[in-house]
Amino acid sequence: MADKSQGTGGLTFDKSKRSWPNELNILLALVIIIVIFEIIGQTAPYMRGQSFLFDTRDRFDSIFNEARLQIIILQVAIIGIIALGVTQVIITAGIDLSSGPLVAATAMIAMSFAQTELVNSNPNPKAIFGVWAMDLPVIIPVVIGITFGAFIGAINGTFIAFFRIPPFIATLGMFLICRGIALWWSNGQPVSFPTDSYKFIGSGMMPVVWFLSLAVVFHIIMRYTVYGKHTYAIGSNEEAARMSGINVKRHKVLVYMIAAMLAAFAGVVLSSKGATAQAGMGEFYELFAIAMAVIGGISLTGGRGSIIGTVLGAMVIGVIRSGFTYVKLDGSYQLVAMGAIIIAAVVLDQYRQRNRA
Repeated sequence: MADKSQGTGGLTFDKSKRSWPNELNILLALVIIIVIFEIIGQTAPYMRGQSFLFDTRDRFDSIFNEARLQIIILQVAIIGIIALGVTQVIITAGIDLSSGPLVAATAMIAMSFAQTELVNSNPNPKAIFGVWAMDLPVIIPVVIGITFGAFIGAINGTFIAFFRIPPFIATLGMFLICRGIALWWSNGQPVSFPTDSYKFIGSGMMPVVWFLSLAVVFHIIMRYTVYGKHTYAIGSNEEAARMSGINVKRHKVLVYMIAAMLAAFAGVVLSSKGATAQAGMGEFYELFAIAMAVIGGISLTGGRGSIIGTVLGAMVIGVIRSGFTYVKLDGSYQLVAMGAIIIAAVVLDQYRQRNRA
């Protein structure tokens, strides 16, 4: 017989019906996906017995294919930073479609203040401003970029919270505005040749360090602070949150500002990593960030999910993208498959909601 304990009002709690944390389900799915790619590598004739994650040719000091592991986590780190902010927005039952173009606009703006004066002892051919804006301390372009992000986020939040514009429409409009700013900033020309200190921000595995560090910080914030509790409360029942004394409008503006600041920082890291900024950067980043959150168990109706789930969702996306390349799947088919996976994640989210109800 199942162990039952007495609860309030005579209700009983059946431990046998206690469900796993959602994060464990995502971790299990991640392991299954890895196993599937391993099986394909070992059984498909054209793969010739290759391994997805393990080193079978004694090229590394460990049993793992370290190069592939680094590629997997590097290709999701920058979008993962965006996903940390998108997660908080979705928990409030909102959405942010402006983060991709915001990455591009911030990259262009920040890089303009991160340029070095001389390139091979010659004046910088890509200079946007005069000498006064060159060889500045690295903190200046970073602060300018994040401040620009905060400004964009404040506009998004104000339109959504105070003017009652649906988040989809407000952020879609900002999507176009930010893409236009990125194109206008240097007449569509790349901005290049940053200082060494600026390039360090995105060098090597630094994007991964930023992503994991920010994930730890926002996990603590969302779980243990008033900000996190208010965010979940608004997403669960906005009217009840308002009646309990939470300043819902101000909090929504803050959430959108934080999300935009994280997207702006992702733009700084991306431009630093490539040592250049281009107006076309960040394409589809907002969709992949939303996909990471949804696959990570964030409910599109708000009120549920965690930062840990989003990190695991980012790893799922990274493994799938790397796995598709590993099995030599054509790029067009990869997009189709990724779209199907995102739809499946949303369908699963709807199923979980009906099951909870």
